[in-house]
Amino acid sequence: MRRMSDPLRDRIEQYYATVPLLFADAEDFGPLRLFVRKEPGAPYYGGPSHAQPTAEGAACVGSDDIARVRARQRELGVPEAFEWLAESAPTLRARIEAAGLEVLRRPLMVLPPHHSLPPQPLPDGVTLRALTADDPVLPAALALPRLAFAGKSTPTTGALDRTELSRPAEELTADGTVATIRPTIRDGRKTLVAALAPDGTPLATGHYHPATGTTEIGGVGTLPCARRQGLAAAVTAALVTHARDRGVDTIFLAYALESVARIYARLGFRPAGTTLLIANQPARS
Repeated sequence: MRRMSDPLRDRIEQYYATVPLLFADAEDFGPLRLFVRKEPGAPYYGGPSHAQPTAEGAACVGSDDIARVRARQRELGVPEAFEWLAESAPTLRARIEAAGLEVLRRPLMVLPPHHSLPPQPLPDGVTLRALTADDPVLPAALALPRLAFAGKSTPTTGALDRTELSRPAEELTADGTVATIRPTIRDGRKTLVAALAPDGTPLATGHYHPATGTTEIGGVGTLPCARRQGLAAAVTAALVTHARDRGVDTIFLAYALESVARIYARLGFRPAGTTLLIANQPARS
């Protein structure tokens, strides 16, 4: 893995410390900071109520600090989630694991500065759109990750996936999630791009949350019925262009599978550092 430069590490560390505060409040437990959602269902960056070391305390997190955060997470009824930049707190993994939590690696990739991405080819009839807060496609687009990341590894019949989108879309509307996310899109805290079939069905989506001139692209997923058509690459390129047009200079992402990393590498992303997080904690946003 290529070593992360100090300036890049500082930018990503600042991003990790800043962007959750767009959606959550912070509670400090010595050298650890716990992010607590401001209201039920509020979308925010980072795993629900995740904790991370402060810049000043990364080297001195102790078992008592970890225990206090976990107790507070249990009190809140949220997962015992921690996430941090490995290069900023190289000794924390051993302490977290000693507390009985399994830690996973998520390698990072960064797009070189000023590297622009041309629009990627799309299948006939498929279009890309940055969704507005009142876009009628929004509920289905927010529901898409439930199918995209459900574990299916091969394409299936398209009709089944598209029909299945309606139920989680209705659930996200009924529980208030869609209504809560609308203002975050309206005020620019969240950008969601969707690849749409000719009938308007979202086939792939991805998002980003900008802060401090930096952003992480996340949640890029494709319905099983629409895979192997370049939609993930097209959505990623559209997110990059959208972010660049709005003054975001540093764009990075994390991946779990080498097959996914190869897609990003073809777009120009390069290896840069590692994020560590607790196994099975909820995905960002």
